[in-house]
Amino acid sequence: MNEFWIQLQYSFSVTGPIFIMLGLGIALRRWGIIEEKFIETGSKLVFTVTLPALLFLSVVKADLAQVGNINLLLFALAANTATFIIFECLAHWLVKDKAERGVIVQGAFRANTGIIGLAYVSNAYGENGLVVGSLYVAVITVLYNILAVITLTRSSPGNQSLNTGYLLRSIVKNPLIIGICAAVPFSYLNINIPEVFLKSGSYFADMTLPLALLCTGASLDLKQLRQDSTHAKYSTYGRLIIAPGLISLAGYILGFRGLELGVIFLMSAAPTAAASYVMARSMGANAKLAANIIALTTVGSLLSCSLGITILNSFNL
Repeated sequence: MNEFWIQLQYSFSVTGPIFIMLGLGIALRRWGIIEEKFIETGSKLVFTVTLPALLFLSVVKADLAQVGNINLLLFALAANTATFIIFECLAHWLVKDKAERGVIVQGAFRANTGIIGLAYVSNAYGENGLVVGSLYVAVITVLYNILAVITLTRSSPGNQSLNTGYLLRSIVKNPLIIGICAAVPFSYLNINIPEVFLKSGSYFADMTLPLALLCTGASLDLKQLRQDSTHAKYSTYGRLIIAPGLISLAGYILGFRGLELGVIFLMSAAPTAAASYVMARSMGANAKLAANIIALTTVGSLLSCSLGITILNSFNL
C-alpha cells in the first residue's frame, strides 16, 4: 500500500501543476482579472505564435536521429485511426440522432495533445519528452484534422460531400504543422541558428504552457458539467478510458516501454481538444455539445491520467 501511495504521489507531480494552472484560470476569470477578450487573444497567440515557436525550438535543438523513432509515429497514426473506427462503429450503434454522431466521435478520439498532452509529457520527462512529444503532435495533428472532417461530414444533416479543399487548407495552414516541418531541415542538416534568434524564440516558447493552461481554465464553463448529457458522457468515457486504455495496451503488446510508452499514454489520456469546438461550429454541428465534452474531459483527465500513471509506474512500465 505504501508503494501505491508513492506512485500516486509521483502521478500528481505530473498532473498537479496542470490542475493548479487550470484552477487559477477559472479563479482569475471569476474574479474578473481575465476577461473573454483576453482568452480569445491569448488562445490565438498560443496557437499561431508561441506553441509553434515551442515546437520549432524543441525539434531544432534535438538530434532527430536519436529521438525520432519512426515506429512510434507510425504506431500513433495506426492506433488513433483504429480507435476512430471503433468510435464510429459504437456511435452508429449507441447514438440514434445521426446529427450528433460526428461531434461525439470527434470528442472521443481527438485529444488535446498540443497543450495538455505536451504539458503532461514535459512534466514527466523534461526536454527529451518534449522533443518526442512534439514529433508525436506533428503527425497526429494532421490525422486529427482529416478524421474530424470525415466524421463531421458523414453525420451532417445535409449529407454534404467531403470537402477535400477545406481539409487540405486546414492541414497546410496549421501553424503547429508549419512550425515542426520548418524545424526538421535545421535539425537534420545541423544548421546553426544565431543565438539571438534562439533566445528571442525561447521567450515566446516559455510562455506557451502557462498562458495556454490559464486560457483553457478561464474558458471552461463549469455549468456544462452539471448538465445531464448522455451523449457528452459517451465521448467522455471514450476519451478518458477507452482510448488511452486500448492505445496504451496496444503499445505495450508491441514492445514500447519507458519514455515511449509514457508518451503514448500521456498523449492518449489528454482531454478533448479545444479545436473540436471550433471545427464543430464551422461545419454546422452541435457546438454546445462539443463544449460540454471539452469541459467534462478536461476536469476528468486530471483524475484518469493520474490513475493511469500510477498503474504504469507500479508495474515499472
